[in-house]
Amino acid sequence: MKTPIAKRIPHPHELHGDVREDDYYWLRDRENPEVIAYLEEENRYYDEVMHKLEDQTELIYQKMVDRVPDSEMNVPVQHGNYFYYSVLDKTKQYPVYARKKAVSRDLLSEAKEEVVLDLNELATDDDYLSVTLQRINTDQTRLAYLENRDGTDRYTIHIKDLETGELLPDRIPDVFLYESMEWSRCGTYIFYTTVDESQRPYQMWRHRLGSGADQDELIFEEKDTTYSIGIAKSQSGKFILLTSRSKTTSEIHLLDADSPLSPLQLLDERREGIEYDVEHWGDDLLILTNEGALNFQLLRSPLNDLTSRENVVAYKEERYLQYMYPFKDKLLIFGRENGLTQIWMLNGDELEPIEWDEPIYTVSIVSGQSFEASEVLIQYESLLTPKTTYGLNLHTGEKQCLQVAPVSGEYDPSRFRQEQLWAEAEDGVKVPVTIVYREGALESGPAPLILHAYGSYGANSNPHFSPYRLPMLEKGIVFATAQVRGGSEMGRNWYEDGKMKNKRNTFTDFISAAKTLIEEGYTTSSQMAARGGSAGGLLVGAVANMAGDLFKVIVPEVPFVDVVTTMLDATIPLTTLEWDEWGNPQKEDDYFYMKSYSPYDNVEAKDYPHLYITTGLNDPRVAYWEPAKWTARLRALKTDDNTLVLKTNMGAGHFGASGRFSQLKESAACYAFILDKLGVSAE
Repeated sequence: MKTPIAKRIPHPHELHGDVREDDYYWLRDRENPEVIAYLEEENRYYDEVMHKLEDQTELIYQKMVDRVPDSEMNVPVQHGNYFYYSVLDKTKQYPVYARKKAVSRDLLSEAKEEVVLDLNELATDDDYLSVTLQRINTDQTRLAYLENRDGTDRYTIHIKDLETGELLPDRIPDVFLYESMEWSRCGTYIFYTTVDESQRPYQMWRHRLGSGADQDELIFEEKDTTYSIGIAKSQSGKFILLTSRSKTTSEIHLLDADSPLSPLQLLDERREGIEYDVEHWGDDLLILTNEGALNFQLLRSPLNDLTSRENVVAYKEERYLQYMYPFKDKLLIFGRENGLTQIWMLNGDELEPIEWDEPIYTVSIVSGQSFEASEVLIQYESLLTPKTTYGLNLHTGEKQCLQVAPVSGEYDPSRFRQEQLWAEAEDGVKVPVTIVYREGALESGPAPLILHAYGSYGANSNPHFSPYRLPMLEKGIVFATAQVRGGSEMGRNWYEDGKMKNKRNTFTDFISAAKTLIEEGYTTSSQMAARGGSAGGLLVGAVANMAGDLFKVIVPEVPFVDVVTTMLDATIPLTTLEWDEWGNPQKEDDYFYMKSYSPYDNVEAKDYPHLYITTGLNDPRVAYWEPAKWTARLRALKTDDNTLVLKTNMGAGHFGASGRFSQLKESAACYAFILDKLGVSAE
C-alpha cells in the first residue's frame, strides 16, 4: 500500500503582516466524507505497517498480561460504618466498586461485600466507557456517578439507590468530567457544573432529587471565557466550594452544605495573578495562596471574620505547598521540596516532614478520606517500589504498611537500578532526569533508551512504578524521564520558566537531557526514542523539528501541534482557557513567539526520525485534525524514508481506549514499533 497523501487546498492565514500557509485546513471538517476517508486510509496504512509487527505486538502484550495480578484491591477507606474499595479482577476490563459494613478495619474479613458499582456491567462489548466522579450521599444510601460513552468531556449524572440497586429516573447531561458534582448534606440536592459549546465548565446548577432537569436552578455562571469553574466539598463536609479559575487567577464562593438553598458567599474577589485554595478546619478557613509568596503560604481566617488573615506557619521559599488535608485532629499539607513530593504534618506552628527511606520516590494522600479519621492512608511508590499503602497514625506519627500492590510473576527490585542525574540546560539551569534500568543493561555500553517528558500546566512527571514496564526493562531498555521546565517539579518558578514567552525552555531542556544521556554513556542517538502525550506531544513534536537527529524514533501521542491556529480559534474547546498558558496570538509578540516553535508551522524539507502518531476522533482537548494535518505536511515535506504512521481511534477521545486490556494492546503496539526501529528483538 502506498503512503496516504492528503490533497492540498490553499488556505492562507494572514495576521500581523504575516502569512501562514495551511493547505490541510480542510481536514477540520469531520462532516466531510473525504476527511473520514483520509483518516481511514491512514488507519489502513497503519494496519499494514503494524501487520509486520503482529507477532512482536502479541508477544509484548502477553508479557504485559502476564504481569496483571489475579486480583487488585485497594485498601478500604472508612466512612462511618462503611469501608469503600475497588477490586480489579484479571479477567475484567474495568474495576468493581464495593463496600463492607464494619466498625473497624480488623473486622473487614468477616463482613459481607456489597457491590456499589460494577463498571463491567455498564460496559458493552469493546465500546468506550468512562466513569469518573462517584459521590455518595451523607446517609450512604445513594450513589451519584458520572458516565461518558464517546470520549468527550460531556458526562451524564446517574443516581443509584444502594438499597434497591435500581437507578433513579434523574438524568443530568452535559456535566463536566471532574470537579463537577456534590451532594448537599441532607441528600435532597445535587450541585453540578455544565459545559458550554466549547466544553468549558461554566455554569453551576442545583438539582432537587426526583424533579426534572428542566426544573434545575442556575445559581452561578462564569461569563469570562478565560475562566472555568469547579466544585468540591470541604474535607469537613461543611462547605461546598465553587472555584472560578484561570491559569493565573482564582476566585472562590462558599455554600453552606447544611443550607443548600442559601446564596453563595464570595470569599475573596479575583485579582489578576493571585491564586488561592480554601479548606475548613475547626473554627477557621485555611487559605493557601501565592499572594506575596511564589511557592504559596498557609493562612487562616476565622469563620466569624473572613476578612482577617494570619499565618499558620512561616513561609519558606524552598517549600512548594500545593494541597491541604485537614482532619479533625491534625492538618496535613502536600507539596514539593528538593524536587520530590512531600507530606508535612502541622505540629504547633511548624510543618514537620514525613520521612522516607529511598532517595527517589512519590508520595500522596489518598483522596476522599473521612474528616473524622485518626488513621490516614498514604500511598508511596518509586521507580522500583510498587504502590504501597501506609496507615499514618495522626496521634503518634507512626506509619504502618497496610498493603503492597501485587506484582504478578517474578520481580526482585534488587535487580534494577533507579538514578537521578542533572542535565545542564542552555541557560545553565540544572534539569533533573530520573532513570530506571535492569542490572547489567549498561555493561556492554550504551543501551536502547526511551526518554519521556510532559512539561506544561505545572503538571509533574513523578517517579512511579509500573509492572507493565517490566517486560521492556527485562529486554534491557532504559527508561528516562526529563522533569523539564513547564512542570513544577522544582517549585512554582519551574512552571513559570516553562510557559508563555519561556515555553522554548521546555524543548531545550528536553534536548539537553537527551544530550546528557548520550554524553554520560546511557545511550546513543541511534538507540534513543522520545515519547510524549498531549502537551508532551507538542514537546516531542517541537523537538522533532529542532533536534530530530538526536532520536531514532519519536512517539507523539494525541499531540498538540497546531498551536497558533488552535489558539486563534475561540470556538475550539479549551482555547480561551489556554491563553494564560501559551499566549494569545491576537497579540503580535505572542503570535510570532508561538509560531517559532509550533510543530505544524515549522515542518521543513529535511530528514525526520521514525514517527508513531496517535489521535482520537472525539478528542475535545486536542482535536484530531492537529495530528492529521501535521502528518499530512510531514509526508509532503520530509526527505527521508523513515516510517511515519498515524493511528486514529475512531470511537474514543483524548485518553484512548477505556478498557484495561484494550489500553495494554495499544501500549504493546507502540512498544513493538519502538523496539523494531531501535533494532531490539521482542523475543
